[in-house]
Amino acid sequence: MSDLTRLTIAEARAKLRAKEISATEITDAYLAAIDQANPLLNAYVAVTHDKARNMAKASDARIAKGEGKALEGIPLGIKDLFATEGVHTQACSHVLDGFRPRYESTVTSNLWADGAVMLGKLNMDEFAMGSSNETSYYGPVINPWRRSRVQTTVKPTFHDGSAGFIKPGGVEENRSYDNMQLVPGGSSGGSAAAVSAFLCAGATATDTGGSIRQPAAFTGTVGIKPTYGRVSRWGVVAFASSLDQAGPIARDVRDAAILLKSMASVDPKDTTSVDRPVPDYEAALGRPIKGMKVGIPKEYRVDGMPQEIEALWQQGIAWLKEAGAEIVDISLPHTKYALPAYYIVAPAEASSNLARYDGVRYGLRVPGKDIVDMYEKTRAAGFGQEVKRRIMIGTYVLSAGYYDAYYLQAQKVRTLIKKDFEDVFAAGVDVILTPATPSAAFGVADQDMAADPVKMYLNDVFTVTVNMAGLPGISVPAGLDSHGLPLGLQLIGRPFDEETLFQTAHVIEKAAGRFEANQWW
Repeated sequence: MSDLTRLTIAEARAKLRAKEISATEITDAYLAAIDQANPLLNAYVAVTHDKARNMAKASDARIAKGEGKALEGIPLGIKDLFATEGVHTQACSHVLDGFRPRYESTVTSNLWADGAVMLGKLNMDEFAMGSSNETSYYGPVINPWRRSRVQTTVKPTFHDGSAGFIKPGGVEENRSYDNMQLVPGGSSGGSAAAVSAFLCAGATATDTGGSIRQPAAFTGTVGIKPTYGRVSRWGVVAFASSLDQAGPIARDVRDAAILLKSMASVDPKDTTSVDRPVPDYEAALGRPIKGMKVGIPKEYRVDGMPQEIEALWQQGIAWLKEAGAEIVDISLPHTKYALPAYYIVAPAEASSNLARYDGVRYGLRVPGKDIVDMYEKTRAAGFGQEVKRRIMIGTYVLSAGYYDAYYLQAQKVRTLIKKDFEDVFAAGVDVILTPATPSAAFGVADQDMAADPVKMYLNDVFTVTVNMAGLPGISVPAGLDSHGLPLGLQLIGRPFDEETLFQTAHVIEKAAGRFEANQWW
């Protein structure tokens, strides 16, 4: 049964359609894997055993009648940010204790309409605020990858008397894995860890400043943040409304393309949703990239970037060049202002969005002597430290006397960042190649990160520009660092040109190969 969890979505889809396996069988295999591994990885905060089995039975019935849909019988994990009717939806926050919505998000509605099966709700940073999945009320998610150590032993040479020459002993390598727990990245760490650990075939995720692409890079999975407006935000708990965008995390590029096709749609309930046809993204895979212009931005060579990241970037350039792409140097001059501008805009919008959590209508309520005291006690008890920090920053930059000095200036910078990309694409560049993260996954409760939140925020240095400009971006696994941990490359595309991202990412994937964690759990 465990072999069923190793199937990609494309492979499982083919076997389900051919009736070689059933939706019930593959769902039961995933549920068994979750029950075994989740106590160690903490990827799921709620597992919907009965609902999953009922959905799988319904899928089997439709398949038997020849009425199977695009994702019929495919078991998925859902980030806890997406509203799921009657099922735990708390954005992994104490303030939303016990909340079970009476409605379904547009994204999950689309997935269920296409026949997908829900395995449960996935852990995440509280209200999607974090880069390591350590701010969740339910505790940190553990990355299924482990750092490896290679011990090299040189065998002694010896004299072969019968042959009359010195015979070399050779070199023997022994690889071992240390026990240090690593973060899976955030905020979609539960989604990335579950996909990487074979606890779901694919997962929904959200990206406000890199929260799909960064955890994908840390776990050896593929994550795409679509163009702002491509996927409905209705029924997704808001962090920063002008930056948030939902997308999939999957095991390979093809699976990501299959999932995005089902997730994307125009939605009259979301005023930022764009009415454009959703292409068949899977059809873009395998198309040649000969003659395509790939931009390499000089501003992404940041101070202190590890040599391994630079080497990976150069390897990606070489792969695309070998495939016939033209490599061109480009400049995105306002990139250096992206991170500080992001950490003004995002907290400002979070401060506004999270004002609704007051203990009156739903979630946690801490009694007080009057309504104001109840508000204060509920919010003090309900929000975690990182959420409180961002609310305070956001409230500050929106306050009288500081709105013009901070928030408006950040929005002006955002416009300049967007124009940088527009100028590059207008000059004929088809896609931009950069690193996805400045390092591989780091340790849980890393003291340097805990003592200095700015160091944690720097994990988004390569990803926030994409959100600030509303562009699509994809992270694809491209190699391993010296400790055997996965590293990703990022591709950035024109608005609503996710097809080119899938097309180009598939070339990198074919050259780099697939990467799987050592299954220690």
